[in-house]
Amino acid sequence: MEDWRTLYQQKLTTAEEAVKHIKSGDRVVVTHATGEPILLTDAMVANAEQYENVEVVHMVAMGKAEYCLPENSKHFRHNSLFLGGSTRKAIEEGRGDFTPVFFSEIPELFRTTLHPNVVLLHLSTPDEHGYCSFGVSCDYTKPAAECADLLIAQINPKMPRTMGDSFIHVSKLDYIVEQETDLIELAPPHIGDVERAIGENIASLVKDGDCLQLGIGGMPNAIGSLIAQSDLKDLGVHTEMYVDAFVDIAKAGKINGSRKQLDKGRQVYAFGAGTQKMYDYLNDNPECMSAPVDYTNDIRSISALDNFISINNAVDIDLFGQVNAESAGVKLSLIHI
Repeated sequence: MEDWRTLYQQKLTTAEEAVKHIKSGDRVVVTHATGEPILLTDAMVANAEQYENVEVVHMVAMGKAEYCLPENSKHFRHNSLFLGGSTRKAIEEGRGDFTPVFFSEIPELFRTTLHPNVVLLHLSTPDEHGYCSFGVSCDYTKPAAECADLLIAQINPKMPRTMGDSFIHVSKLDYIVEQETDLIELAPPHIGDVERAIGENIASLVKDGDCLQLGIGGMPNAIGSLIAQSDLKDLGVHTEMYVDAFVDIAKAGKINGSRKQLDKGRQVYAFGAGTQKMYDYLNDNPECMSAPVDYTNDIRSISALDNFISINNAVDIDLFGQVNAESAGVKLSLIHI
């Protein structure tokens, strides 16, 4: 193979030039959540007049999502796999679509039904062998990249080099844009007296050697903080989303994964969303294993783990014990895990 450094230089371009390779009618998949390459999405929106009916696909958007603005409806149509604050209005007003799908099944959706013409990636700098890491967003991003027609990547020194099944070689990229930018950060959630009281009750149910999954929001993080202050030991991690609370628990010496039946000793996750503290912890940390979501969220992976404890927020629970975490009335909020 040609030296990867030579290939890298040949593929270098600007964001403005790279997005010119997006064509009208293309389906463009964007890296998920805090991994969104805002440099590239901004350049795509700035080039809007050159497009018609470009379908922009992703889960929760944590950037500006200006392709969802009414004035851009001729140029872009958003297909949401998870409604977020910046994209919800476009779907409610009929300027976008919502595709309900299990998070774990999105990779297969891309391989079979929603074929990506273009994927906008946000990657770490390459290592000495020419491999870049998907950083904080491996989840559906790596599977999408593996089946796409065209890959446009922002290479960012601030993107953590996460370990696990989370790498792509420079030779697979079509256009490379070098730019150092801060990652999107998810502010720590407010933990009030109610969250703390409920958290104390739930934390008391966790036992030595349990394998933890924590979700987004104040409640899971409150519980995580309490676990970090507890006498628990030998905890494992297998989670969809890696959050700041896991860093606190790990640094308190509570996590070693020694009792896990799968990926022993590894903290397994699909994507990370939090503060710079968490991004620094994930960087070059072999204890943390980033993997595609069709592995982390596969029932076969989860069922292989004894004493698996899943701690998440919910919207409603009825008298039969049925839990709803997807909608408030007819207003969609979340999706199935």
